[in-house]
Amino acid sequence: MALPHVATADVAHAIQLSLAPVFLLTGIAGMLNVMAGRLGRIIDRGRRLREPPLDELVAGDPLLELELQSLEYRRRLASTAITACTLSALLVCLVIAALFVEELFDLPLRWLEGVLFTVATLALTVGLAYFLREVHLATQTVRTHPLASSARPPMGPDA
Repeated sequence: MALPHVATADVAHAIQLSLAPVFLLTGIAGMLNVMAGRLGRIIDRGRRLREPPLDELVAGDPLLELELQSLEYRRRLASTAITACTLSALLVCLVIAALFVEELFDLPLRWLEGVLFTVATLALTVGLAYFLREVHLATQTVRTHPLASSARPPMGPDA
């Protein structure tokens, strides 16, 4: 099958059409960067709480266990948000490819582009909703005091 003759103007127009969704990709990339940073901080906090000597100081402490459970839940939320936003970015890339192919080969792909863009937008919405939930949980569980010194009330005759 021979490729049809493609004029330079057609290629330029295809690039122009495909360029607009690239800005959406830039925004998604920025969000993924923020989400990955938060996920890294969650993981680091969980590791820090499990390392000695802190782990030995508060072994079996219900507050420690509660915080570790909260961190695990937040980790899953952040991971799901990253997955959904990454899926959205991949779908936007397919939209860009479909726009380019449609313009170059004069194929009727508008329905495919519409479906891909709609699913990409839904995936981005889901990712942002999970991210919002993780941020909300983080602000609800912020500790303003060190775990080891304030987790247990002072004990003894002088307390």
